[in-house]
Amino acid sequence: MSYRTYQKRTAALASAAALAGSAVLMAAPAARADVVDVNYQCKTPIGDKSAVSPIDIKSVKSGSGYRLTMTFEKGVSSSPVELGKGAMNPSAVIKLGGADSGTVAVKGPPNPAAIPANTPIKITDLTGTYTPKGSGKVTFTAGVLTIKALGTTTTCTPGNSPKPSLTLTVAAAAGGGSTGGSGTTGSSQDAPAGGEDLPQTGPEDSAIALGTLGGTVLLAGAAGVLWLTRRHQARG
Repeated sequence: MSYRTYQKRTAALASAAALAGSAVLMAAPAARADVVDVNYQCKTPIGDKSAVSPIDIKSVKSGSGYRLTMTFEKGVSSSPVELGKGAMNPSAVIKLGGADSGTVAVKGPPNPAAIPANTPIKITDLTGTYTPKGSGKVTFTAGVLTIKALGTTTTCTPGNSPKPSLTLTVAAAAGGGSTGGSGTTGSSQDAPAGGEDLPQTGPEDSAIALGTLGGTVLLAGAAGVLWLTRRHQARG
C-alpha cells in the first residue's frame, strides 16, 4: 500500500467516525419546557377569588416513566384566618395532549410554615409519575388545583386556556403501558430510588446516553487509525 493511499484511508475512517457520532447526537429526542401564566379561578368557602401564577412543569426520567414536578411561582387564593403549619394540603391534575390523553395526578406535602390570614397561599411543589401509553410528542398542561385546609376545599380552575408547560417526545414502555393518563402520585419528598438527576428540561438522559455512544464510535475510529499507523510503520 502506498503512503498516499494509507493517508486517504485513515482520513476517511476519521471522517466516518465523526459523522456517525454527530448523527447519533442529532437523533436525541426533543423536549421543551416553558413557564406559563395560569389564571386560576378559585371557588372558596368565602366566595370566588382569582390569581395568576406562573407554572413550571419539569420532568426526570425514572425507569419506564417520568417523574413530573409542578411548581407554582406565585401564591393562589388566600384564607381569612391563619393556616398553621401543616394545615394546607394541595393536589392537582396535569392534562395530557398530543400523542397521549387523560390526566396525571400530582400532589405535594402540607405547608411547611404558617400562612398568615389574607395572604396568597404559596403552593408547595406537586409531584407525580407519568408512564407513556404510546409513542410520540406528549404535552403537559396545568389542570385543576385543589386546596384542602381546616376541613374546607377550594377548587381552582385555569380560566385562560393555558398552553402546555412541557412537551416531551416519549416511547411506550415495553409491553405497552396502561397507566399513562392516571399516573401514580407522590410528594416532592419521596424521590424515587435509582432515578437519574437531569437538567429538568425533559428526557435528556437519552441524549446523554446517545452522546456516549457517539463518543464510543469516535474512539473506535481513532483506534483504527492508530492500528493502521502501527501497521504501516511495521511494514516500513
